[in-house]
Amino acid sequence: MLDLTSVDLLDAFTQELKLCKLKPGEHVVVLSEPTSRGDYVAAAFGAAKACGAHVIAATVPGGNASPSDSTRTGAGPGLSAVLGDTAAQDLLKAADLVVDLTREGFIHAPLQQEIMRTGTRIIFVCDAPDVLIRNLPKPEDKAEVLKGVNLLKAASVMRVTSEAGTDLTVELPGSKPEFQVGFADDPGRWDHWPSTMVLCWPRFSEGRIVLSEGDILLPFKEYVRQPVTLEIAGGNIEKVSGGAEAHLLNTFFDDADDAWGRSLSHMGWGLMRTADWFATALYGKEELMGMDARAFAGNFLWSTGPHPVLERESYAHVDIAMRGCSVSVDDQDVVTAGRLIDF
Repeated sequence: MLDLTSVDLLDAFTQELKLCKLKPGEHVVVLSEPTSRGDYVAAAFGAAKACGAHVIAATVPGGNASPSDSTRTGAGPGLSAVLGDTAAQDLLKAADLVVDLTREGFIHAPLQQEIMRTGTRIIFVCDAPDVLIRNLPKPEDKAEVLKGVNLLKAASVMRVTSEAGTDLTVELPGSKPEFQVGFADDPGRWDHWPSTMVLCWPRFSEGRIVLSEGDILLPFKEYVRQPVTLEIAGGNIEKVSGGAEAHLLNTFFDDADDAWGRSLSHMGWGLMRTADWFATALYGKEELMGMDARAFAGNFLWSTGPHPVLERESYAHVDIAMRGCSVSVDDQDVVTAGRLIDF
């Protein structure tokens, strides 16, 4: 029987590569591991050909160097087969565009920065097919996220509050504001399809974060069932209290045995209006990275672990997506009670 699933995906991948400004004659590497989706490899390969590019499909052995489980979590350092193979690294550095279809990517690995310094663009793709298609980005999304980045660059303080009791003050100077928009169109750019968000890497934050029922814990891909209170001082989690999810977080931090596991990492807000908050409940955990939750329009996303501004390498990475928060940057409201505000 013919497997035609890649044909259904071909148009979406072609649109995506065009958003990445793939030009005829450029060189594309479709990077995969044995457990990557074969239909994604075929669709990416066909899309690159349709754009007139030179394309190589490279499959490397699986196996993540992280000491803990990290499949589709966004926490791992990438594949050992690439981290330890200069020939594979040289192939990626020689490409104009890498379509990364591995199950973990190289999001927090120093190697990724090394590859991008050669001008290589990287687009990481890991979620389920209908998640990709539903959240296919638009060219105008970039102007919106850049507006948020510029706001953060010019500001001093971000304040996050909620009716549940969150009251967090974040110092913005030196926080390296960034964005994800779902396509990699600039030389040396990494991005993630799908994603539309504004984020930064603050040096200091103080206050309290209160997770409400229905907030989402990643990489566990679980909804909060009982409120959790996290006391924050100097950018570190000093205390976690509450029900089952509080115990889960405390156990994760303790088991990670990581110096930066309880330190806050990036934070910001989502702008992906096509995202579905309930997607986490509708798919198996092996099917999703969880970008619907991470980039949901009007969410507040914060994390622990790695911090490039403070030169902290860590794979004890937790992303927590919250609804119902209000976010202000200096005197400008950007999210009010979980709803995006035009500014």
